[in-house]
Amino acid sequence: MEDKIKFRTIEEYVSSFPENVVTLLVKLRAAIRNVVPDAEEVISYNIGSFKLNGSVVIYYAGWKQHISIYPVPSGNAAFKKAVSPYLSGKSTLKFPIDEPIPWKLIAEAVEFSLADNGNIQKAKKSGGKSPKKVAKK
Repeated sequence: MEDKIKFRTIEEYVSSFPENVVTLLVKLRAAIRNVVPDAEEVISYNIGSFKLNGSVVIYYAGWKQHISIYPVPSGNAAFKKAVSPYLSGKSTLKFPIDEPIPWKLIAEAVEFSLADNGNIQKAKKSGGKSPKKVAKK
């Protein structure tokens, strides 16, 4: 089995993909950056992520057949319905590279993730549990 590459920079990560995936990752990064312009872009779990105030807002990844964002934010009923065709497992949105990418939906996901992140930060500061954990009870 081949040793897995450990990426040190976003540029290393993005450039490791075929040109068609690189193009989509560049657009994905721009779409996320548009929502969180002050976020720091870093490698985390060997994929790209955007951090704000010390917490990851969203992770993103490229694959041979799709691009993904993680985790799926809580959103609202309309958002949940809109992302349902892209949902993979509990916490991944997969967007096939051979289909039109729903950029507005991705921006909405980042906005909801940012809101979730803000709520989690507030819960941590007050010593409480994250809203997602409380909601699962």
